[in-house]
Amino acid sequence: MIDVTEQDFQQQVIEQSKTIPVVVDFWAEWCGPCRSLGPLLEQAAAEREGKVVLAKLDTDANQRIAADYRIQSIPAVKAFKDGAVVSEFIGAQPPPKVAQFFDALLPSEADALIEAGDEESLRRAIALAPARADAKLRLAILQRKAGDLDGALKTLANAEGDFGADGLAARIRLERDEVPGAQDAFKALDGGDPQQAVDLLIEAIASANGSKDDLRRVVVGILDAFGVDHPFARDARRRLAGALY
Repeated sequence: MIDVTEQDFQQQVIEQSKTIPVVVDFWAEWCGPCRSLGPLLEQAAAEREGKVVLAKLDTDANQRIAADYRIQSIPAVKAFKDGAVVSEFIGAQPPPKVAQFFDALLPSEADALIEAGDEESLRRAIALAPARADAKLRLAILQRKAGDLDGALKTLANAEGDFGADGLAARIRLERDEVPGAQDAFKALDGGDPQQAVDLLIEAIASANGSKDDLRRVVVGILDAFGVDHPFARDARRRLAGALY
């Protein structure tokens, strides 16, 4: 358990939550329910040591942070992951509810298997969580590297709607058909230059005939990694629409 202030909140909570979940207990000395909830939070954190961090912030001494997070009633508990609030509750809670709150922040069995990343683990993760497109994408990448293109396409067919999965399936089809311009784009992509890859793929659309949609899928999959607001991605989406329509 750590005490945080306005001076170190950014580092101890926001930045640290990018590597491990951080639970923040917004409390004050005069608050009776805070004194009853505090030990339950500390016990839950201690039982999950190394997997989650408990931080306590005195709202009276750190009013700016309390205002930033719209703390109007205490105790207020907020969980941070990847720099943002992902769950929260207000008021004293019984031990089982506190335990559930902490457990929800921890990686699931499927998460651990996906992190392991080998084929057996990924297949087990998909069996446990059939909707996990990220597991299917990682498995398909392994299958493609091993030369099992049919297997990769079968795996990706069950991950429709995921931009990365759709993009990889389209890439496999384009490589099989040896679509002009696509191979140079994939060399650029594999060489660490996704922007050049996108440029080449968009250029290839004009003469692609029956492969235009697959070229589009690959471009969309690449741009998804840039994020919605990235300047290159915004410009590329505009150029992609122009090439298609």
